[in-house]
Amino acid sequence: MKNDNKKRDRAGLTDKEKEKLREVLLENRERILDNARSGLELSMNRDTDLGRDSIDESTGEELLSTALRLRDREKKLLDKIEEALERLNEETINECEDCGGEIGFGRLLVRPVTTFCVDCKEDREVHEDMAEIGHRRAPFKE
Repeated sequence: MKNDNKKRDRAGLTDKEKEKLREVLLENRERILDNARSGLELSMNRDTDLGRDSIDESTGEELLSTALRLRDREKKLLDKIEEALERLNEETINECEDCGGEIGFGRLLVRPVTTFCVDCKEDREVHEDMAEIGHRRAPFKE
């Protein structure tokens, strides 16, 4: 009789590996939600002292703007975490979006929201770099 922790699902992950990924994803989700709550408190409890000088006001506005941009990035990451949890439930979290090959558990543990194997991700980065270089070299048009 086989040990359940050694039994692999159709994506090639053991029950123990899936639980570890779930734990990491849920911890990340909770951290982001905690940050969002504290950010909301910060923006609601902002000091709006009318006696501040323009430099203080400008600094305060810039800090708020930066905090809001960070929250937007965290919202996108939260969406990716939810998608990863869904793929984990469907037992497809380990399938590369491009080639259909297996994404290794080690890679998933480091970046559980990834949807690409190492080779496909490297290929995409090379193409993105080449496109960026080509874009910078494009002749100026009026």
